[in-house]
Amino acid sequence: MTGPPLAVVGDRLATDLLDVTSDLAALDGDGFWSVVLPFDAPPVCARWGRLRPARPWPGRPWQGPAPQQWRSSLDREAFEARVDAIRRAIAAGSVYQVNLTRRLSAPLPAGAEMPALGAALAVGNPAPFSAVVHLPDHGVDLASASPERFLTRRGRRVWSSPIKGTASTPEGLTAKDRAENVMIVDLVRNDLGRICEYGSVRVPGLFEVEHHPGLVHLVSTVEGRLAPGVGWPELIAATFPPGSVTGAPKLAALEHIARLEPVPRGPYCGAVGWVDASRRTGELNVAIRTFWAADGELHLGTGGGITWDSTPAAEWAETELKARRLLRVASALTPVP
Repeated sequence: MTGPPLAVVGDRLATDLLDVTSDLAALDGDGFWSVVLPFDAPPVCARWGRLRPARPWPGRPWQGPAPQQWRSSLDREAFEARVDAIRRAIAAGSVYQVNLTRRLSAPLPAGAEMPALGAALAVGNPAPFSAVVHLPDHGVDLASASPERFLTRRGRRVWSSPIKGTASTPEGLTAKDRAENVMIVDLVRNDLGRICEYGSVRVPGLFEVEHHPGLVHLVSTVEGRLAPGVGWPELIAATFPPGSVTGAPKLAALEHIARLEPVPRGPYCGAVGWVDASRRTGELNVAIRTFWAADGELHLGTGGGITWDSTPAAEWAETELKARRLLRVASALTPVP
């Protein structure tokens, strides 16, 4: 990891790093923070002294690994066997839905700069909750092209927009996708209900179709009003990890994930974003469609929600669909049309 620390979050370029902490209570203090919540590691919150509008990356253009260098933590046979294992668990009544993922990895070329990959993604795979966080002295180097809102906060108002349901076209969305979606909506309602005022949690949007590069998603929105005294630590404790990338019930799904996935998720399926502590506002994505660098390699996760109606072949194909365009961007010297 090279270059000075920086973050591109919420369309702002943050520089002049002031301090870094894992204490989420700092987000209820003051200043502007980038926030990285790995799925299975401590938070990394960085406070910045200078903000300006994000601009095209001025450094070297991105040059990633060759397409044939990517390998998967689970091959097709192993992934499909795990889909069957989840379906057996559902039949036994231990869980309703489990998000199953696999990690794609390739050697990181010498001198590669993750902010340059973030710039390439902004052209080749633009996303509403994109982010770049480069903290070379703190083990964080990632570029996210996430389409999914985990949490947005404006004062005491908070909302989440889980994605469940993916297809190449709207016509490809199925009853299975809608069933998957409503399970996670119920889970998010329950999560927010733990820290919101009684009666304030509602669902203003259900089964909305969003178009993103190369695919469509089924998206719902759940919102509420935070109870007095609730800050960022309580909000994140009640809702993290995001329900759309765990399953339902959440604790049971997490047990299956720990048993079935052969490698830790790292920042993938966690959350990345920003908090303006002084203004009591912030926005965190669900860290899907997210690349990160670690141990000399570039990583990308891909996965999907498994329900009783899932078929192993279709679930494998969905992971391929979600990764396809991102891998083309990451392995190309020029933007993907």
